[in-house]
Amino acid sequence: MPGPGRRRTRTNRPSRSGAVRDLSNVDIPTVIDSFVDQINDARDWNAVVHLLCDMFGMPDLDTRSGLRKVHSNFEEIQRNLNAAYTKYADNDKVIGGIVGIWSKMAGDAILRNKIFSAGLMPKLLPLLDRPNTRLVGLQALSNVTHHGGGDIRREIANSTPTLLRLMEEFPDDLAINEQIIVTLAHAVGSVVNDEDSPKAVVAANTRKLNIPRVLDLVFKNIKKPDASQYMLTHAIEFLCSSVFGCSKEIQENSSVLNLLVALLRSKNLSNRVNALGAICRLVVPDSEDDIRQMDPHKFMAAIQRGFPQHLSDILMDYNPTQCDSFLILYTQRDFTKAMMTCAQDRDLYALGQKIAEFVVRTEFSVVNGGFQAMNERTGRMEMMDIGLPFKMWADALPHCAAALRRRGAPDDLDAADIVECKSLVMRQCVPDAVQLAQRAIERSPQVAYFYYVIGLGADRAIGLRASKKGLKARKITPFVRHYLLWRAVDQAGQLGLEKLQSSSPGDTTYQEGVAFFMSALEDAKTFVGETPPDNRHMRTVLNWYILLTIAISGPELGVQLGELDVRSISLMGICSSPLKLDMTREFIRFFGLPDSKTQLRLTRDIIMGRYEKADTEWRNFIAHLDSDGYLSHAEAQQRSALKAEDNLAAWLEGLNIEGDEHDSLGNTHCTHPTLNTSNAAMSRCSYCHNPSAVLRKCGGCSKTRYCDAACQRLHWSEHKVACKQAQTQA
Repeated sequence: MPGPGRRRTRTNRPSRSGAVRDLSNVDIPTVIDSFVDQINDARDWNAVVHLLCDMFGMPDLDTRSGLRKVHSNFEEIQRNLNAAYTKYADNDKVIGGIVGIWSKMAGDAILRNKIFSAGLMPKLLPLLDRPNTRLVGLQALSNVTHHGGGDIRREIANSTPTLLRLMEEFPDDLAINEQIIVTLAHAVGSVVNDEDSPKAVVAANTRKLNIPRVLDLVFKNIKKPDASQYMLTHAIEFLCSSVFGCSKEIQENSSVLNLLVALLRSKNLSNRVNALGAICRLVVPDSEDDIRQMDPHKFMAAIQRGFPQHLSDILMDYNPTQCDSFLILYTQRDFTKAMMTCAQDRDLYALGQKIAEFVVRTEFSVVNGGFQAMNERTGRMEMMDIGLPFKMWADALPHCAAALRRRGAPDDLDAADIVECKSLVMRQCVPDAVQLAQRAIERSPQVAYFYYVIGLGADRAIGLRASKKGLKARKITPFVRHYLLWRAVDQAGQLGLEKLQSSSPGDTTYQEGVAFFMSALEDAKTFVGETPPDNRHMRTVLNWYILLTIAISGPELGVQLGELDVRSISLMGICSSPLKLDMTREFIRFFGLPDSKTQLRLTRDIIMGRYEKADTEWRNFIAHLDSDGYLSHAEAQQRSALKAEDNLAAWLEGLNIEGDEHDSLGNTHCTHPTLNTSNAAMSRCSYCHNPSAVLRKCGGCSKTRYCDAACQRLHWSEHKVACKQAQTQA
């Protein structure tokens, strides 16, 4: 990185005077006339642009300082460029060069908005129908869409009919089609994914784009053997960014759907993640909520009917007394007995101890009942007051918590908080339960149930952190452990998908996303390997396991996904993953729960149903896409079909940041760097293994990383020897 007072060397760039030429009192046409012969004789568009910049005394548009000077003199510069454009409207090189200057200035977000407000598009679009300026106009349009904000990209999308017409008129011109596809990739997505406009408006604007026609023309081009990497990567970007607003059109196009699935066999993780995210969004309109709350009456009726023999055999092989249905049934029996005992001895403390034990045994620990007696007058069973401070059994929990607190022993306080948290959750006061659990953790960080309660909150990142910490707690029951594993899988999977799609390979956020995916897959393996087969969350975790395995492994998997059929993790060595999937759906139906078409299930069905067919159709395309890996935008431009034309595209994209590694111009850039996953483990806490981008290093060894002081404190007994050794060696 350049040191203080130094600037990066600029090569092959004409010097600028630093002051914008004052032409306010000069006959601009006369000034232009003195340059027009040189402009007409220029060898390429790059030379034309630099001649025009010299003529107007433009500052260096490749530097931040130059763009700041444009800000200071924008009105004068715009007036000069407009006058030149009007005077030489019939001179292709002059107006083409002027549009090139405008598109270069549009690399700055503020200037971009000013130029568009001043009417850039009406001046740019006519260039597309003139043979000599068509390509430079498309280059300018492409450059603006790379840097444009949502509003400007949506405005550019209005030119889609013109762009599609050009693709049909010049089907064999690679350079033209390449630039159009790049423009569409950024512009169309801004229309179909417009969150600021009413849905009806978005739908109407999407229909105007004629998405089926766009897909057809894009796919004709990317199948050509000479299609550039630059074109291919943007075609994929267009496809993945448009699925939410065009799900019907894409699902009706089998070849397009197959390409999304085939991208899961790309060597590049970025391709695979974007494709997975696209398919997940694609099925949203058809997906259903995942209903997991069991009806106690249906559950009891199913148990009384008895399990089908093949399901009973699976439960017996696992250990029936550890299965969820057994624990629910017997816990509810024990809860009822405890209530009858309390009716006799009036001991709320003893009842509270038992309820605290039941709560961490199963989610369905509290029976929704009460003390009843027959009304002699009506002959009906009615709730009765037997002298206890509650009638309904669920209302006993706060009173039991108070009785436990009065004793005051550490275990009693933990039990009291467990019982009260359960009461708050049952009354749908989750925020209050979360606050209580947070206070309880300060006293008893090894009680896993409190982390379970925190995980019920809406924030995924907080919930994941709580789940990972809870899994490390010593006081944990099988029910709480399995619940925390499920939450860790689902939350890490969702967070990983969000972060990987919203960042670029090499970014800290992207690396964190990789860590989320790896964490989710590890926890999914653990969950499926040890959780009872009748667990209600098994189908969700199995779906995540299958999708994460496909996304992370990529081309390492066979096209028939044999690894998922035969060599995958198994439930106590009983059966393979797809069989478990069918099995868990049978359990769900047996308990009276709907076999919902969830987003994960529909995504899995599309991928597994098309995986081999998609590979057959698009294998050569994926090999072509992966052949050179991902290039930076500048590298892609230099290697694109435009290189044969001239190097204006590279100039349009270039910007010397002058010692600053970050572009602070407020732009939206498009980059495609390579991916390095080797540091994913560095984004995970050394104690609880929670993925995070804001971990804190150990002050002693500077190697281990922690979520917070609590994780460091809990890990110290294990870490202190290695920490002291590292300090000694240092």
